[in-house]
Amino acid sequence: MKTMQEKVLFLQKFSRQPRMIGSITPSSSFLANAMLRSIPWGQVNAVAELGAGTGAITKRLSEYAGQQTKVLLFEQEPELFHKLKKNYPAYDIHPDARFLTQTLQKSGIDGLDCIISGLPFYNFPQLIRDQLMKQIHSSLKPGGLFIAFQYSLQMRRQFSSYFEVERIRFMPLNIPPAFIYICRKRESA
Repeated sequence: MKTMQEKVLFLQKFSRQPRMIGSITPSSSFLANAMLRSIPWGQVNAVAELGAGTGAITKRLSEYAGQQTKVLLFEQEPELFHKLKKNYPAYDIHPDARFLTQTLQKSGIDGLDCIISGLPFYNFPQLIRDQLMKQIHSSLKPGGLFIAFQYSLQMRRQFSSYFEVERIRFMPLNIPPAFIYICRKRESA
């Protein structure tokens, strides 16, 4: 069964690099759907998923995004990156979200309407967190959404310094339980 293989692969990756992977198991379908339902898909021309992992959220993306929606995936772990390339050939897949703005320029995309993130921000050194937040903020159009799940509320202050945090939703139907941050880039930004 494919999902069991994904869970085993994810657990192996977590055991080798817990700070990079962030969890012992892929995100649940409940978490993925809760994140994706928060997006007004009729207004989304370009979206990026950061930390796509085994594709737990990516699977659901195709159910929500329109056929004309440009989808970019970012995954740094090499084996997961290659699996995403194989499983999602219609999407543009890139290895490092720290180069998000350069990737958009090369792709001819003037800005993203939405960024979805499964990156374990709090596990990263502050320098990398700062780099990622600047890239995310610069890549979003004014009024664009940044939707991220985290396993704690520790990133609230940093997210608030870049975005308007519209809502934080607790999702108990995930292992471990998660918080979904729904943030918006200020129109004047």
